[in-house]
Amino acid sequence: MFTYLDPTWTHQMPAMTNQIESTNARLRQMLRDHRGMRLTRRMKAVFWWCYTHSPHPQPAAIILVTMPTDEALENAWYQACQTHQATGTIPGWGDAICWNELHHTTPYHNTWD
Repeated sequence: MFTYLDPTWTHQMPAMTNQIESTNARLRQMLRDHRGMRLTRRMKAVFWWCYTHSPHPQPAAIILVTMPTDEALENAWYQACQTHQATGTIPGWGDAICWNELHHTTPYHNTWD
């Protein structure tokens, strides 16, 4: 990202990041098109898309051998969830504002739910 800070860089720097944004947009569209798949299958779909759209794609047999298994993806996802838990930031019971506390449909307060 900050290759322009490298004094030995001699190549022409692109003026914009449209090329990478185009790739990201196509990946997002592919995931939207296949939103019914479970998470591990969507991850594999991203791997497969990246392999097939690379400048020199490998044969399908090699791709299938190097593709991570469902168990490996689930373990990686589980490890990431354990490492970056958001439980401290999610409001618990009684920590958040309730819609009924601020909005009443009648002049009589309905505070029992």
